Amino acid sequence: MIRSMTAFANARTELEAGSITMELRSVNNRYLDLQLRLPEELRFSEAAIREILSQRLQRGKVELRVNFQRAFKANAQQISPDLLQQIAQQLQSARAIIADIPAPRFGELISLSQQEQGLDHDTWLPAIQQNLIAALDDLEHSKQREGSRLATAMLATATEMEQLVNEVETHLPELLAEHQNKITQRLTEALSAVSPDGFAQISGPELSTRIAQESSLFSLRIDVAEEITRLRSHLQELSVILDGKKTNKPQGKTRQGSVGKRLDFLFQEMNREANTLGSKAGSIEVTRTAIDLKLLIEQMREQAQNIE
Repeated sequence: MIRSMTAFANARTELEAGSITMELRSVNNRYLDLQLRLPEELRFSEAAIREILSQRLQRGKVELRVNFQRAFKANAQQISPDLLQQIAQQLQSARAIIADIPAPRFGELISLSQQEQGLDHDTWLPAIQQNLIAALDDLEHSKQREGSRLATAMLATATEMEQLVNEVETHLPELLAEHQNKITQRLTEALSAVSPDGFAQISGPELSTRIAQESSLFSLRIDVAEEITRLRSHLQELSVILDGKKTNKPQGKTRQGSVGKRLDFLFQEMNREANTLGSKAGSIEVTRTAIDLKLLIEQMREQAQNIE
């Protein structure tokens, strides 16, 4: 299954002690780069969060934002007298310098009291892990949907490449015949320039042999059968990767996670064959086709940058 590295997901978990909301954003990156945005009260969960993310994700720059809100229970809120005394002393000291500083509101006092009390790790850590797994499941579905769209676009581009390769192969016999005609014309013009009766000095078999030799040299120079075969092989491999076709060999985590890198290597090989095709071109049509092939390969390479 082809997965994109560009995706977004969120999840929310409600529990008696409060609620947790997470947002996951992922963009393409060569390696896995995790960026966590956690409230100070939830810093205790960072190691567990990183472990889960590292197990589920292979590549990409991933940003996780976590927000939480405690459930408000009026009969359970108790503000420590010591905390109130500390706030009063700090407020008095501040007003000695800035006289119009307002007193904290009741809600702010409650929040400060909760921070002093801290969070129950046994309650909040399982909730955070559960919420993160739900967000990752959502992210996985988003990645698969985007990956499917990328695969469809790349397969359409591969079809265009296959048509261009077929055109080159079809054009080669015509190119060789055209070159034979040019050789015949040039030999005729050369003999006529040397002597008006030049054809009397050379026999028909000799002339035919000379034309055959020149044609053979030209056909060797423009022979791109090997390049065409390899291009078709690469296109077939691309179809196997993008279609997610099964093989008899089991695919482990490493093989599944390296699809983007495998595609990048495949496009390098395609580009090499297109360059060779252009260097052997015996006509402007083949040169243009080689350029078109390189443009299509570059399009697919850019799309593959988003594949995990």
